[in-house]
Amino acid sequence: MAEVSAAEPESRDRESADGAVIATRALTKRYRGGQLAVDGLDLTVPAGSVFGFLGPNGSGKTTTIRMLMGLIEPTSGSARVLGRPMPRAARTVLPRVGALIEGPALYGFLSGRDNLLRYDAADPTADPRTRRARVSAALDRVGLAAAAGKKAKAYSLGMKQRLGLAAALLQPRRLLVLDEPTNGLDPQGMREIRALVRELASDGTTVFLSSHLLDEIEQVCTHAAVMAQGRLITQGPVADLSAGARGRLVVTTPDPGDAARVLKEQGAGDVVVAEDRVTAEAPDQDLAEVNAALVAAGVRVRGFGLERASLEDAFVALTGEGFDVAG
Repeated sequence: MAEVSAAEPESRDRESADGAVIATRALTKRYRGGQLAVDGLDLTVPAGSVFGFLGPNGSGKTTTIRMLMGLIEPTSGSARVLGRPMPRAARTVLPRVGALIEGPALYGFLSGRDNLLRYDAADPTADPRTRRARVSAALDRVGLAAAAGKKAKAYSLGMKQRLGLAAALLQPRRLLVLDEPTNGLDPQGMREIRALVRELASDGTTVFLSSHLLDEIEQVCTHAAVMAQGRLITQGPVADLSAGARGRLVVTTPDPGDAARVLKEQGAGDVVVAEDRVTAEAPDQDLAEVNAALVAAGVRVRGFGLERASLEDAFVALTGEGFDVAG
């Protein structure tokens, strides 16, 4: 206990100095056999943010999280969490961090409630007198109160994800690390978890959320980093990342076939026709001239303009690759 209390002032000072809850410098992980999973990662997660860690499956997200949590050693580079070096300060840092990584580890023969009671009992800082109240509150917060007495082995994948999240929420946390937290959830469950993440952030918890779902990051996160093939492509406020990409050109017309033909002639790329709506990558010319070419060709234009760029547009612009937006 003395180690924790002595380290906390230093931790807070370092955290406030740069406003970072997580900071890595040249963080690298190379596995035996030569596979480079994470390559020179410089990551900064601001305090109070909902930080989206974005990338396709296999891009190095989970390996990074495992290094941040002290589960594996980096090959080189450094990582600081709550102002302390990891994995060296894991015993000081981890009691203040809630984490759900690669799905929860559960006792299938125990009920959801009994699983959480075990988790809470394993925490040396948890007051046993208020254990049942904490467990009930955590179950209620993730929508599992009605299924608390059911054995975990009978839980669906989505229910197991919720139970793992409840375990991470048993104590107030300064940092919550979630690896694909909506995996296995139906659309309603995904909405509920997103709302919970926003609620936690409004209470002052920094949330570090890894996902391969672009729309998930865009809906819930204030900041994001994009990973591809183990390397950091970009990071910053979500609005800034989207602003760096040009939105798609949208033409609404009862003549979609003719409109698509004219857009291609004008140099537009990736032309997509859907009923009376034609979208395309805008050509490198004045859009007023493109509109004039449509009208001159007899296309009845009822709507013409650029959509706001999405995070998907930004990712494609940055990497030249498509992205799995549906999971």
